[in-house]
Amino acid sequence: MGGGEHKEAVLVTLPMPKPDAAIEKLQNKFPHLKITYRSVAWTKDRAQSEAEIPKELWREATVLLTLFALPPKPEDAPLLDFIQLFSAGSNQLASHPIYTNTDIPIASASGVHGPQIAEWVIMTHLIHTHKYNQLYEAQKDHKWAKENYRVKDSVGMRVGVLGYGSIGRQVGRVAKAMASPKDTPEKKKDVGYIVPGTGDPDGEIPSAWYSGLDKDSLHNFLKQDIDLLLVSVPLTKETTHFLSTEEFKILSQDGKKPAFIANIARGPIIDQSALIKALKDDTLAGASLDVTDPEPLPSDSELWGLDNVIVTPHISGNGEAYVDRAFQILELQLEHKQKGEDFINVVDRKRGY
Repeated sequence: MGGGEHKEAVLVTLPMPKPDAAIEKLQNKFPHLKITYRSVAWTKDRAQSEAEIPKELWREATVLLTLFALPPKPEDAPLLDFIQLFSAGSNQLASHPIYTNTDIPIASASGVHGPQIAEWVIMTHLIHTHKYNQLYEAQKDHKWAKENYRVKDSVGMRVGVLGYGSIGRQVGRVAKAMASPKDTPEKKKDVGYIVPGTGDPDGEIPSAWYSGLDKDSLHNFLKQDIDLLLVSVPLTKETTHFLSTEEFKILSQDGKKPAFIANIARGPIIDQSALIKALKDDTLAGASLDVTDPEPLPSDSELWGLDNVIVTPHISGNGEAYVDRAFQILELQLEHKQKGEDFINVVDRKRGY
């Protein structure tokens, strides 16, 4: 690595205090690297964040670890030859000239979220099926609310995973149920970053595989007698409002068997007005939403007041191990770069993820 005339320089730009331990570990592993950290502010104006980075840092950077701040123009970073994102999604960069006008490899942090998001999915579904909210309210009122308390347990529950990536695989592992044809063992494998001991590396958990983004394929999948539908597909043009009135009816067998939806992907994948209607007329049993459209969810949204809805503020992927895992991915990428091997988790610009 670094056999040319320019010294390898890693620039890290994140909206958080400097993670000293992670940076130190990386520096010890790659002593020849120049590693620079710059904290950037959370802001909707990406250009403002990018402007916070001194121009000389953009000019010398060969590797970038970032959440959203990129060199304003490709020519601002002439040496940049790899970008590692701090997020699983890349939709926040889709209109940036680095994304649209260059072929610099961009890799996601897919794989770091699986364990904590899988637990969020199971937690929120159990809150719904075990009617925990009414117990919580009773506890606050100091009431022994035992009367008429009946729960629906999860024995025989079928889980449909719409998007069998790293998160879906860990939900499948935890739920031991159905997922979303991969027609060869090789195609079923997860070749991205995997937290050790989690996920489904060989794609062995699903009882059946379904594929295709067209309506017929989606509807065929939704017909599979699903009790809990996990939404974990990336947000692209094809998946915007992927799930709406027709899909909710198919999923819930025209309301005869209302299903529960958990969305941990992106809000616009679901037609939110259609979702609210389906939740109110009992087409759907309920929903847990870690993502909404828009975000933050406006205080006057009906979703806040629906008894069968759990709303959390896009935090299901947060975890104490997140930073360490994200830097583990960067470490792996630098090893691959050093050996001239292919990067992992590389975003396919045509697909959008």
